[in-house]
Amino acid sequence: MEIISPVHGKMIYEENEIIYFEKGIPGFDELKKYIIKEVDEESPFKIMQSVEDAELGFVIISPFAVKEDYEIELSNEIIETLNIKNQNEVLLYSIVKLDSKVENITANLKAPLVININEKKGQQYILDKEKYNIREKIFTN
Repeated sequence: MEIISPVHGKMIYEENEIIYFEKGIPGFDELKKYIIKEVDEESPFKIMQSVEDAELGFVIISPFAVKEDYEIELSNEIIETLNIKNQNEVLLYSIVKLDSKVENITANLKAPLVININEKKGQQYILDKEKYNIREKIFTN
């Protein structure tokens, strides 16, 4: 299958690559199906593209690439919703806010994307703690 994004171009994907976000992404609640693709092998960034709307894609990054000591505790609700059995089946990503000035590019560490790679289910999880920022700078001097 393929989708043609006006920003990222043609993306080829298989049905088994689709990650289902039952609640959607806040602000895009009606869109539930996404794929994640590499930007390139060297880049820490990836693209999370809606397969239901070619116009919608997010740049994402591992929160550990932004803060090495990043850690969260998942609620019982999200563990049940995503059918998580152990931490090895979980991937975390942060949505990136791009800017024309590199020093202003930020990642949302306060609301990571939690993905069960075995079940192909995901959810954006808003953390209670004030430990992390919505706009954490990725590139520091």
